[in-house]
Amino acid sequence: MSLFGDGLEAAVQKAFTRPAPKSAGAQMRYLVKQLKGTKAVAQMLRISQRTVERYVKDQIKKPRPDLAARLEREVKKRWQPQIRAKARQKAATTGGIVIDTRARMGYTAPIGSTDQDRIRHLTVALPPQYAARLFDAQEAGATDQQLQEIAAEALKEVYFQDGGRRASSLEEVRFTDIEHLEFEL
Repeated sequence: MSLFGDGLEAAVQKAFTRPAPKSAGAQMRYLVKQLKGTKAVAQMLRISQRTVERYVKDQIKKPRPDLAARLEREVKKRWQPQIRAKARQKAATTGGIVIDTRARMGYTAPIGSTDQDRIRHLTVALPPQYAARLFDAQEAGATDQQLQEIAAEALKEVYFQDGGRRASSLEEVRFTDIEHLEFEL
């Protein structure tokens, strides 16, 4: 996926109440149950239907690394959908989301201000409306750049303008060269 998409997904996965299946056989059985057949799982993972059947029966136990990564990603994408939905809903309505990032940030402001880009490490609690915008954009298939723009707008309002209490003439925040990015619900 992407830096922002993966970060949002990881934040939602922290809300899971049970761990996802770990072994290849258990993961494969879960996917077969979810997709209602071995053929659909085989097409999704780009392997043969017979290979899927072997994993289900535990005849094969250790997948090759690329298949193991695809398998884990697909299981986590479908794991506990109701818990996932509740966590997103809570963040979007009451809880908000915390962004922890180390990136180059600067802004466009009137002449006479120091708008030089510099590396900053920020941990900022974003209000629920920005969590809702981030999750809605992710659901709609937004690119990493679009999610980054939403996050930059949120940082502009919350961090730089402090909710309207300062820097009201700030025009745009540049959020680039991201070294670290993590979300927390």
